[in-house]
Amino acid sequence: MKKFSLVSGFQPTGDQPQAIDQLVHGLQKGTPEQVLLGVTGSGKTFTMAKVIEKIQRPTLIISHNKTLAAQLYQEFRDFFPENAVSYFVSYYDYYQPEAYIPQTNTYIEKETQINEEIDKLRLAATTNLLTRNDTIVIASVSCIYNIGSPKEYGHFVLELQPGVAVSRQSIMERLVDLQYERNDFGFHRGSFRVRGETIDLFPAYEDTVIRIVMGDRGVVSIDRRDPLTGKKLASLPGIMVYPAKHYMTDPKTYKPVFTQIKKDLDDRVKEFKKAGKFIEAQRIAERVNYDLEMIQEVGFVNGIENYSRYFDGRKPGDAPYSLLDYYKEAAGNDWLLMIDESHMTIPQIRGMYQGDRSRKQTLIDYGFRLPAAIDNRPLRFEEFERRIPQTIYVSATPDQWETDRVLARSGKEAIAEQLIRPTGLVDPEIEVRKSEGQIANLIHEVELRVAKHERVLVTTLTKRMAEDLSKYIGDRGIKVQYLHADVQTLERSDILSDLRLGTYDVIVGINLLREGLDLPEVSLVAVLDADKEGFLRSRTSLIQTMGRAARHLEGRVILYADTITKSMRAAIDEVERRRAVQIAYNKKHHITPLSISKPIRERLVQKEEETIINELADIPEETVNAMTPMDKKKKIETLTKLMRKASKDLDFETAARYRDIIAGLTKS
Repeated sequence: MKKFSLVSGFQPTGDQPQAIDQLVHGLQKGTPEQVLLGVTGSGKTFTMAKVIEKIQRPTLIISHNKTLAAQLYQEFRDFFPENAVSYFVSYYDYYQPEAYIPQTNTYIEKETQINEEIDKLRLAATTNLLTRNDTIVIASVSCIYNIGSPKEYGHFVLELQPGVAVSRQSIMERLVDLQYERNDFGFHRGSFRVRGETIDLFPAYEDTVIRIVMGDRGVVSIDRRDPLTGKKLASLPGIMVYPAKHYMTDPKTYKPVFTQIKKDLDDRVKEFKKAGKFIEAQRIAERVNYDLEMIQEVGFVNGIENYSRYFDGRKPGDAPYSLLDYYKEAAGNDWLLMIDESHMTIPQIRGMYQGDRSRKQTLIDYGFRLPAAIDNRPLRFEEFERRIPQTIYVSATPDQWETDRVLARSGKEAIAEQLIRPTGLVDPEIEVRKSEGQIANLIHEVELRVAKHERVLVTTLTKRMAEDLSKYIGDRGIKVQYLHADVQTLERSDILSDLRLGTYDVIVGINLLREGLDLPEVSLVAVLDADKEGFLRSRTSLIQTMGRAARHLEGRVILYADTITKSMRAAIDEVERRRAVQIAYNKKHHITPLSISKPIRERLVQKEEETIINELADIPEETVNAMTPMDKKKKIETLTKLMRKASKDLDFETAARYRDIIAGLTKS
């Protein structure tokens, strides 16, 4: 067994050793679920890595969005350079799901733009799970979606060794069965080419090419080569080639599967005709018969996942196969699940099924899909719960669900706290002030911070108030900017960078809780209307908001409110509890707190690329309409290259901006 080996120049500090030991002890004694309550800046990721190193099990880490998953992937890849660290998120740069709008009789065909790099990483993740026992997968919540049976995926392999008596033709036919495309000119990942007795294969999940040299009696040699230069990198004693796609169909099963699909089709057509829905009857018959012909001829059709229940041998209503089943196939129950930012991730997992079902049901009702399409879906939450192994929920603010569940199933000792920051920083002081005269009071507090070259965050409840307050503060000579959902994604990142640089002294926003929002220069967080109960003023949201002031030595929070709500009291009590623990620790160990010093990252979009974006994004509609097809094609090609580069760098915000401009040019 290849062991997980953590490479880092850091050693556990503060209460990290205690948290690590507590979590490892819980796992070793079989505790089903635990919580790692780690405050912002306490090194939760490093603690997670140390637990994996000590427990030595394949691990799945789920995050609630692509950007945070990418950050975790990069960190764990650095922590475990010798192990198989993989990345599994939705592979679409652009995704328009198949849908039907009955009110306007509008059918929207599924339209996708698959990111080749992410597709490779997804396939690498499943391949690693089936071939290695030292795999860590960082995934978004898309990992609970149907990806086909791991048994079928593992069954479709091509194993070759030098000296094996096999013909060139049979290898080529097998590669086609594995959904590899023959392309002797445009060689790319997921394809193969043939030159005389040589077969070059570009596996869908690797960055290098496999060269297979044939002779009269079979395979003569196999080696690994650079795809660009063709330079030989290593001779191989053998290879095992896995499929180029997750959805695989076995031609041996076509007869019984097609029989069942046609029976269900006949039943559905009769239902529609009996109800007088003759258009729907014709529509479903044409669609299914076409799909079956395509599967029969080439083994694949766009939308094949809607028939996955038949090919997987599942019954109506049975749970689909997801990434969790690949872990089960590879390791049984001997693997570990970590749910990062669990207060955000768990609600997403809980809500995915219903959102998917409503769209699919409309397609079924109007004859675009068979009822079996409903079983191409994400897991229901109860199905997810039944499939998880020992689990650690990681969050600075675990929700009541996680806390109550862990207390009920595992006891109080299953909640590990990590409250000490390496720099000795403590949570900010909190003060509640009356709402009357809050704006004048806020202006005074802002001026005090500006005089000391410190920064301020202010949260409001509405976009209108954020904009009006920004104007009011700006009229008093203070450098201020508002931030809310109407501000473009890339502009948000630039505004926050400008706050750190001093271009602005104050940011006024609605929701400044975004995980990863790291602003060490902020010494004051002011919350207006803190007593207005709701999502933005809940216990969890208030703790997250107040944590934005926890990276500055003079960090302070002011809550403007006329009454102290239940959420406010719970949040204040929790922050003061943490603060007391931190102060006691610093006193006991003679630690003098220091503000965090962090370099300012480069902009997501550099000036040259930013100019391209602005020029293309601001082209008037009439100008776009007047472009020649060749002009549009050239601009789309340029943007597509930039989009793929951004995606390869895991910079999804930039890639999304490019994607939107491409979509505008394509549809015009």
